[in-house]
Amino acid sequence: MVVCHLIKKQTYFDSVTLMLIGSQVKKLEGIENAVVGMCTDYNIDSLKRLNMYHQDFVGLTPNDLIICIMGKDKATADAGIAEVENRLKSRKPAGGTSAELPPSTQEEAARRLPEANVVLISVPGEYAAREANQALQNGRHVMLFSDNVSIDEELQLKTLGVSKELLVMGPDCGTAIINGVPLAFANAVRAGDIGLVAASGTGLQEVTSTIHRLGCGVSQAIGVGGRDLSEKIGGRMTIMATRALAEDPATKVIVLISKPPAEGVLKPLFAEFKNIDKKIVVYFIGADPKIIEDQGFVAARNLEDAAIKACDLSRKTSHKPEIADEAIASLAAKQKMTGKNLRGLYSGGTLCDEAQRLLQPVIGEIFSNTPVKGCKEMADVYKSSGHCIIDLGDDNFTRGKAHPMIDPDYRSERMIQESADASVGLICFDLVLGYGSHPDMAGEMVSAIKLGQQKSGNRPILAACICGTEDDPQGYQQQKAKLEEAGVVVFPTNVAMVKFAQHCLERK
Repeated sequence: MVVCHLIKKQTYFDSVTLMLIGSQVKKLEGIENAVVGMCTDYNIDSLKRLNMYHQDFVGLTPNDLIICIMGKDKATADAGIAEVENRLKSRKPAGGTSAELPPSTQEEAARRLPEANVVLISVPGEYAAREANQALQNGRHVMLFSDNVSIDEELQLKTLGVSKELLVMGPDCGTAIINGVPLAFANAVRAGDIGLVAASGTGLQEVTSTIHRLGCGVSQAIGVGGRDLSEKIGGRMTIMATRALAEDPATKVIVLISKPPAEGVLKPLFAEFKNIDKKIVVYFIGADPKIIEDQGFVAARNLEDAAIKACDLSRKTSHKPEIADEAIASLAAKQKMTGKNLRGLYSGGTLCDEAQRLLQPVIGEIFSNTPVKGCKEMADVYKSSGHCIIDLGDDNFTRGKAHPMIDPDYRSERMIQESADASVGLICFDLVLGYGSHPDMAGEMVSAIKLGQQKSGNRPILAACICGTEDDPQGYQQQKAKLEEAGVVVFPTNVAMVKFAQHCLERK
């Protein structure tokens, strides 16, 4: 194999464009690997791990673009670089009037769409607070998708938002559905009478998708950002969003999803809820349900249970999990682990968290890059050992790169790596469908699975959970069929998949 590269100084393209081009070129005949990206620390480290690094890369900055191709020979690698350049050229605007081009500033966007009252912000963290402040000053609600916003900036923005009665969803808010419009990562769900407030993106997606598949619907789904219930922020947006749902005639049931609030936030939060004359389901991830039940609210045990309890209250009838415990145990009984270890490769942070909390009391020592209480920090996030459950959407893996729900490259690489480890007997992963997500994540994962099987004689059990609905752009059943054809055991929820993993590990 030969590695060739091209550096384009002071040349910027967004990470999604570069990811798509890199993925397309990687599939060309004779090309073993392709890295097309800005010269962030993460991308440079990736080149080192892939044995594609060159001394020419010393001193490059995130403003520089790198094209690096590993091919069967120099001619193939050079042809790969030329193909990348051609595809990049086709992405640039080819003239036309300014009205045909996307607006380059928030002010220009507002001039073109003056009736809009929500601004979705996805810019580098150092600029995000400034843009959010501008939107609020102009009387618009904010969905702040950007991360790397300081907690002091968050406090300032949310204090301003409350004073103006404007929502500040985020920072690092990945999901919302407002008046039926999905924002950022969200799923296609039917309208209904269940309103949700969540300090968790994939947690919100998991619950709304499950509600849809159980036959119920969603009025509003409001993300507030993972730090909203911290001591410093004080639940400002959680309280404001819950009040809005309390006043919404279309909402009959309210669901709150979050990690346990800070001690100083819990009391005023519960006091606020008691003023609401609607049924409230609460899932504080990892918290004792009795704390919630003692206050007179409905406590959920996990994300799946939160959806079931909300549907029970909405329809005033009993709902059951989509797959019964007996069926899960039966599927596990048909499997045989070749190695002793579990590897979880998650794109959803909350799902990764939930898996750790459910499995740690059962199987003991678990390592993670985002360990919950009782689990241990990985010594090296790029190299697994023992039982490992990894959040591939964590900042370690996404700095300067698209999120793994969009860009499957590193998770594919990791799937191949874990499959080759003879100690691994079970690999679990999530597939998060919906707007904004990769158009065919199942196909990408299947390609990685097949490549891993070709490179290694190891055949671990493969299990996946699909977070999504049949109405999502990717098609739930189509994605499920692709995985099952590759030998993956597929589950409708993360909880069901984790139960399956538990059975497999106990049998081992």
